[in-house]
Amino acid sequence: MGESVQIGKAVHAVQLQSQLHPLLYSCPMLSTDIISAAQLTEAITALRHGYIVVFPTDTLYGVACLAQNEEAVRQVFLAKERAMDVALPVMIATYEMVSDIAEPLPGFVELTNQFWPGPLTLVLPKKPVLPDIATGGRPSLGLRIPDHDLALEILRQVGVPLAISSANRSGQPPARNAEQAWNQLKGRVHLIVDGGETPGKEPSTVLDLTTELPTILRAGAISADALSAILDRPIVSEHA
Repeated sequence: MGESVQIGKAVHAVQLQSQLHPLLYSCPMLSTDIISAAQLTEAITALRHGYIVVFPTDTLYGVACLAQNEEAVRQVFLAKERAMDVALPVMIATYEMVSDIAEPLPGFVELTNQFWPGPLTLVLPKKPVLPDIATGGRPSLGLRIPDHDLALEILRQVGVPLAISSANRSGQPPARNAEQAWNQLKGRVHLIVDGGETPGKEPSTVLDLTTELPTILRAGAISADALSAILDRPIVSEHA
């Protein structure tokens, strides 16, 4: 009886550890292909089937999957070796998609009229259709429309929101071309779309609209002064 209890405790400990530290489970090795922008249909099909695809945006290369597919989102975390309590940004193709997954807040219309498509990620309350794993268990999500023809074409053809994070392993420099993405994520993603060097050198600015005063969670391509001028109110920085 005592031995059975000890075995039971050991099994429970392993299960608990896997819940608290999901990255202990290694990312499965995949056959990663680099394709050209002319082969975009392959990327669209892969994403629709729940696979992970890397492609360029207006800022950096991103690793993407269907935002509402929990297992695909989990694989993005594993590919990046990223802790699962960190939210993944979500990209959409059109304004009409916003109300499907998020609740717009005051200031949203003014900011998006000025900066979308573009390098501004806005944090809004999420709707239940988006799984908690995509937002690190938070009740909000970061959302944007990129200003990049290839990225927008992928988003339009897939037709649903994509969870997308910079194409690098956590703690490593983000990729600005397909070769850099390959060097970090080969064997961890299904496809890399080679769309050349990304035009942006900085990540998107992340602005939280769910706080009492709009708060910059990450400085980026759009300055606090530019945002404040549109909202006509003070903006604070989380790292000030």
